[in-house]
Amino acid sequence: MWYVSTRGMAPRVDFEGALFSGYAPDGGLFMPEELPQLGIETLHQWSALSYPSLVKELCTLFIGPELIPKEVLNDLIDRAFSRFRHREVVHLSRLRNGLNVLELWHGATYAFKDLSLCCTAQFLQYFLEKKEKHITVVVGTSGDTGSAAIESVQGTKNIDIIVLLPKGHCTKIQELQMTTVLRENVHVFGVEGNSDELDEPIKAVFADVAFVKKHNLMSLNSINWARVLVQMAHHFFAYFRCAPSLDTCPLPPVEVVVPTGAAGNLAAGCIAQKMGLPIRLVAAVNHNDIIHRTVQQGDFSLSAAVEPTLASAMDIQVPYNMERIFWLLSGSDSQGTRTLMEQFERTQSMSLPKELHSKLSPVLSGPRLCSQVPRSCPGSRAEPRDPCRDPSSGAQGDALHPNAEG
Repeated sequence: MWYVSTRGMAPRVDFEGALFSGYAPDGGLFMPEELPQLGIETLHQWSALSYPSLVKELCTLFIGPELIPKEVLNDLIDRAFSRFRHREVVHLSRLRNGLNVLELWHGATYAFKDLSLCCTAQFLQYFLEKKEKHITVVVGTSGDTGSAAIESVQGTKNIDIIVLLPKGHCTKIQELQMTTVLRENVHVFGVEGNSDELDEPIKAVFADVAFVKKHNLMSLNSINWARVLVQMAHHFFAYFRCAPSLDTCPLPPVEVVVPTGAAGNLAAGCIAQKMGLPIRLVAAVNHNDIIHRTVQQGDFSLSAAVEPTLASAMDIQVPYNMERIFWLLSGSDSQGTRTLMEQFERTQSMSLPKELHSKLSPVLSGPRLCSQVPRSCPGSRAEPRDPCRDPSSGAQGDALHPNAEG
């Protein structure tokens, strides 16, 4: 499978090329050139699979045996999930009135990002060991990404990781998770500014292609395609556990509420939809509500400032994975996506064209939740989970409500 930039000005790459990239050289994000379409027979077969098995099936589709043989790929994924505390890796808790919570917090750092990062790290190791290479990973974090990325690669000989930690913008637990790892390959720096402001110099670094190649730099933020790929399994697993039956035609829809910051999980859900999974996505945000305004009004514009909330991992005003969603819903219109995103980068403000906005609204709906609602408790219908289980006070659960309206 080949991957292309959302902005259409970079050469296409295979999975290995996308994996080892941050932003594409033209500033865009890598996406599959074509999406496989899953028929009802495939969905029926997948419906009985465990979460790790779903990850294996999805990765087989998007990586290909010519890059990682299937048996090796399966072993890498088993190794990635070997340290998760729950025997299912991901577990669905059933509440009341058809509401369910997908527990994505059973990894080492209690962040949902443990799931995708542990797999991504295994893929990196596989290619690096084959080629006897060394890389340096650069990560900017709003809290949970940094600790999960460190956990996934700490002690690895051929990977160094540099984490930029926004001072005063993460929870104390997150900060300790990052600053108490005493490994030679882990380098954590406290910096001024919020997580959106950290993204600007990181993007500038990756735009310097010669510098990136010279120092073998890459990113483990959700700009990395491998992160989005693994997160697609969340949506498939949730659907199969929540759908009342797969014996009807058409298949019944399931509503998936996604507490979101940089929109990586949303992008994964949109791709799953395009592949044939009948889910309805709801984007849940806090007071930093650019995604809500985009969905409701077509207004993709920054507010005056990032507003700190209890869910610090969601305190993001630049949800960069929305670029993937714009590209996907525009029919892979790279030129249009490039024009929109370059305008946003220049002016920090952009109005979606009416046609694109009309395609976005049916795919995503977006409630704006108060700052006291953590990402592990995304709706008033859900019973709160114990926030002590979640170091970010909210990055750990998709709430799912089968057959909900709208």
